[in-house]
Amino acid sequence: MEGRWVEVADRVLVRRYAELDLSVGLVVGEGGCLVVDTRGDQRQGAELAAEVRRITGAPWTVAITHSHFDHAFGTGSFPGGPVWGHRDCRADLIRDGDRARREWARYYRDLGRADVAADIEGTEIVPPDHLVTGRTELVVGGRRIVLAHLGRGHSGNDLVVHVPDAGVVFAGDLVENGAPPAYEDAYPLEWPATAAALLTLADDATDPRPGTSEAGNAAEAGNAAGSMAEGGSMAGAEGVKDGDTTGDGNVTRRGTVPVLTFVPGHGDPVDRAFVAAQQAEIAALAGLCEEVAAGLVSPAEAVRRSPYPRETTEIALRRAAVPG
Repeated sequence: MEGRWVEVADRVLVRRYAELDLSVGLVVGEGGCLVVDTRGDQRQGAELAAEVRRITGAPWTVAITHSHFDHAFGTGSFPGGPVWGHRDCRADLIRDGDRARREWARYYRDLGRADVAADIEGTEIVPPDHLVTGRTELVVGGRRIVLAHLGRGHSGNDLVVHVPDAGVVFAGDLVENGAPPAYEDAYPLEWPATAAALLTLADDATDPRPGTSEAGNAAEAGNAAGSMAEGGSMAGAEGVKDGDTTGDGNVTRRGTVPVLTFVPGHGDPVDRAFVAAQQAEIAALAGLCEEVAAGLVSPAEAVRRSPYPRETTEIALRRAAVPG
């Protein structure tokens, strides 16, 4: 199914796909834009790149929320700009990208979707070339962007993307809407604290100062000369009128407003109450994992008491038993 753009805040758009119920993001500034995640193969990435170009002709910067194929394998379709990701995202794609490519190609071929399998097999995996370990701040098209690794959770390299002037956080798969959180590559005992840090980020989003990177200096990205391409207004984005670019058009946006919208890696955007409720569920499952490890309850009892289905709970129990 073809994707659709939805504007969730001033020039912050989410593109929704029926395939894997995926959500990717676009933040449009003056003379630069930020693409959040790139879809699951080179063809899908090219489709997204073309749709970005329908919105803006400005140079792009890319941010990858984590190394899983559906978020990162389309990056080769976004040449010419910096690609940001967690340090371990790069390491994971280099170390395990070929294995993941084979496994997912086999998965789609077994589903009878040979076309998707072939697309994945033919994809060149492009890892991030600008790396984050803790917190880095960029300026993209005059807009402040915060990239933060809040801890391990859904994966070992989760990165959230905060747009302070819009009150939006792209949470990747740290937040799941429409399905239980995915634990196949997760850190169940650490995920609750990481999810809680998402809420702290929302609570503490009041600092109006310009951002600084881990190195202590403002980081510039995507500020090459340029403007929205002719015909590249946000026509086609739900809730956006043709040519609507709210704001005075040339101010460097450094203010911060409270986080109102969290964009999960899958499913529709959610609010703080949804994230808080899911964090409580994740914490409850972590507690059950600890009780099983201590011999206080059986795995069967943990499944019975879990807020999530049997399969999700059993995967979390196995992952919790993996050292490190």
